[in-house]
Amino acid sequence: MKNNPVCWFEIYVQDLERARMFYESVFQIQLEALTAPDSPSEMLSFPAEMDRWGAGGALTKMEGVPSGCGGTMVYFSCEDCGVEESRVVALGGQIHRNKMSIGEYGFISLIVDTEGNMIGLHSVK
Repeated sequence: MKNNPVCWFEIYVQDLERARMFYESVFQIQLEALTAPDSPSEMLSFPAEMDRWGAGGALTKMEGVPSGCGGTMVYFSCEDCGVEESRVVALGGQIHRNKMSIGEYGFISLIVDTEGNMIGLHSVK
């Protein structure tokens, strides 16, 4: 395998505008509408540059696909995951696990978005 194994992610949501507000406010970013011909879903893309390290992804609303905790965990890179974690509750999310050390690999926080999806935050400090 020449590249890192993950090339894209989708976080399934039920209320796209509510999820947009949550993610844009927690991460201080702007999501962009992603259109694909004949797609059965509505998508808002996270900012990404395809020639850089890491995976791009989108919030996705698709008929028949539920949101919520499942078998996949997406971690977002942060300068200090405690900063993003501090915005979560006021935006309608929940803290599942506060910022904690993972030894030489830095720190993580586990949060739950407004759609019931658990995501991870990761930082070196």
